[in-house]
Amino acid sequence: MRKILLIAFSFFLIASCKKTETVTFTNNNIPEYTGIPTLLVENYVNRLFIDLIGREPTNEEMGNEVAALEAGGLSSAARSTLVDKLMTSTAPIDGDTSYAHAYAQKFYDDNKARLLDGIAENQVYEEYYLYYAISTQDSLAGNMLAYEINRDYANRSRDVLKSKEQFRLGQINCAEMCRRMCYNTMYDNLHMGSFNYINATFDDLFYRFPTDVEMDEAYDAVEGVPSNGEGDISGYLFGELFSTKKEYLNVLIDSDEFAEGLIRWSYLSLLSREPSTTEVYNKLSILNNGMNIRAVQKSILVTDEYAGFNE
Repeated sequence: MRKILLIAFSFFLIASCKKTETVTFTNNNIPEYTGIPTLLVENYVNRLFIDLIGREPTNEEMGNEVAALEAGGLSSAARSTLVDKLMTSTAPIDGDTSYAHAYAQKFYDDNKARLLDGIAENQVYEEYYLYYAISTQDSLAGNMLAYEINRDYANRSRDVLKSKEQFRLGQINCAEMCRRMCYNTMYDNLHMGSFNYINATFDDLFYRFPTDVEMDEAYDAVEGVPSNGEGDISGYLFGELFSTKKEYLNVLIDSDEFAEGLIRWSYLSLLSREPSTTEVYNKLSILNNGMNIRAVQKSILVTDEYAGFNE
């Protein structure tokens, strides 16, 4: 009996010590986008047109773009081609100059809505002509100091107007457009007083208000008058010194937090949600390559989340 039990136990040990085989799966590719209804593809195309150029596609555009996407298997590359077309194509189109013009106009309008309370274009022109006329009168009266001040005010409004075309042509980036929209008499009138101006710039650009220390550092330079009566109006933020309102704004625009703010704005405007910390980190490398807001937007627009293909 003991002999039988010993033989059985030895067999159990041999069986339990048998080497485990490794199973390797082949052809484990990412599944194709099969079964996506054409209606979802149409919704994606419609959403892209609205978000990028501010209008719905025509019936012809819808048919062409849906066919191109489906022919490309709804792949990321096929989506990227459509996004690039809407952002950069200079080919003439019916009812508009080009997609590139329409995209620049939409981006400009979106930033005016974000930073200038959606001010109408004719009001920007009025602001420019007002201060240009005042500066001309100052010049005729021989008041050159007032002339310089008021002509500068006029030029700031002019720079806002020019930013749309210059952005489209690649002469300025999105950071410069934002800087111009925060540095003019219209923005000043929306946020009168240095305290309100500092709060507004932090909130608009960083999505937060300044700390008490940041407010103290910025206030005298933005006010242009020392609060302690000692003549020192310099401030220090984000590792940079500044002593004028213009320099203060440049420091904000050049900061890493401004780049993070642009990424947050992109997610909020395109996906209606805040990005995760990981998403912000990943998008910073894209944005910081020449402050390329188009690349950041495209990286969001080609996702299944935006397209609605993961529902």
